[in-house]
Amino acid sequence: MALGTVTDAYELRFDAGRICLDLLATTHPEERFDSVEVLCAWIAGAGLVPPGTPLAHADASWLVAFRELRGRIGQLVRGGPHPEPWPSYDIALGQVNDIALAAPPAPRAVRGEDGTLVRELDHPPECAALLGAVARDVLELLTDPVARAGLRECEGDNCPIVYLDTSRGRRRRWCSSEVCGNRERVARHRRRAALTRA
Repeated sequence: MALGTVTDAYELRFDAGRICLDLLATTHPEERFDSVEVLCAWIAGAGLVPPGTPLAHADASWLVAFRELRGRIGQLVRGGPHPEPWPSYDIALGQVNDIALAAPPAPRAVRGEDGTLVRELDHPPECAALLGAVARDVLELLTDPVARAGLRECEGDNCPIVYLDTSRGRRRRWCSSEVCGNRERVARHRRRAALTRA
């Protein structure tokens, strides 16, 4: 992946409805976290830090930590509304609970160039603080029965993306109408055209 494209919409998606679910989406259709630069672009794009926050201190250990948290989140959100008390689920839950103990980055309001107040961080964020913010997000999702009831897995072919369905009537079928929904509509059209020709 070229560095110049790390923030393209098709590279990093932020449409799953929660930060923790957007993190899960970084595995499809291929591993997105293939460099620290991409991880930093995701951190900024997810809103974990204000725009322009320097993340030059991020290193390869951040990639490992975010991938590990992503794996735990996947275990938890795919466990269904009433997960069985499997040891692997409980281990993942315990690890996410531990990660959530870290205090999130401390924001502060400062005057911008035009005099309006803007948000920035008190100091460059540490990896543990950013992981803690994502872990808290998944814990809020898992403990909110209304939000948890809205969890869906995309019905698109070979699409494992989990998203939060907030549509009216909760009838959303795809992670993205433009991506998986469009593929389904094209496939349906081709099937109808083939039947018409036959």
